[in-house]
Amino acid sequence: MLWTEFTALLLLATAMSFTPGPNTALATAMAANAGLRHSLRFVLAVPVGWCLLLLLCSVGVGALVAQVPALRWGIQLGGCSYLLWLAWRLAGTRQLAQARADRLQVGFGQGVLLQFVNIKAWFLALTIIAGWVAGQPNMGLRLGIVVPVMVFFAFSSNLTYACLGAVLRHWLAQGQRLLWFNRGMALLLAVTALWMLQGQTPGFVP
Repeated sequence: MLWTEFTALLLLATAMSFTPGPNTALATAMAANAGLRHSLRFVLAVPVGWCLLLLLCSVGVGALVAQVPALRWGIQLGGCSYLLWLAWRLAGTRQLAQARADRLQVGFGQGVLLQFVNIKAWFLALTIIAGWVAGQPNMGLRLGIVVPVMVFFAFSSNLTYACLGAVLRHWLAQGQRLLWFNRGMALLLAVTALWMLQGQTPGFVP
């Protein structure tokens, strides 16, 4: 892989990973409500899901998703419904104790599966494979470079947002701050869910 290609990959990974989206919103909200340790399962799940998504696209599954309308719509509707459900639960959380109890529980498995119900993630993974891996004589080597880069950025960005949420936690515990913060995060998730239903073009999915 040429340095120009690798630099372009790093720029895409940075923009994709650190732009606010469903993963970073959930990582921030979970750490703010229940602490950094509580959010680590989700933070670790995101790069695992991304790794699996890239590998599936490298063997043609992403192209199948792109070509079958029923499959695309199933992923879109499933992802949209799940994010709206999370937004509804988050919007009603006004106390840290309530959040720790049961209202914002996104485990490792759910975090991994969340990557698979985001149609934008499928198209972005497909774009990355098409642009940096597919059709090259050294596909295995290129895949061995692309996947670790994307996994590293997926992990570091969500960990950064989770740390931010953890830093804000004690400040949010005062008065109605947590309620309004959660409503803001819920609105971001709801907007993201509706955005996922629009079009079929690649987008940022941090």
